[in-house]
Amino acid sequence: MLIKIAVILMLVLILASLFSALVFLYRDKGRGTRTAKALTWRIGLSITLFLLLMAGYHFGIIPPQGLNVLR
Repeated sequence: MLIKIAVILMLVLILASLFSALVFLYRDKGRGTRTAKALTWRIGLSITLFLLLMAGYHFGIIPPQGLNVLR
C-alpha cells in the first residue's frame, strides 16, 4: 500500500512541476530560467520514480505478476 501512495504522490509532483513550467513559460515569455529549472525538477522526479519502481520490483515489494485486480 505504501508503494501505491508513493507512486501517486510522485505522479502528482511530476504533473505539478510540468504545470509550473507551463506557467513560467507563459509569464516569462521564454526569457527566464524558471522554466528550465521546473523541467529539470520534472526530469529528476521522473527518474526517481523509475528507480523507485525498479527497487520495489527488485526487493519484492511489487510482485512480478502485478496485482491481478481483474481476477
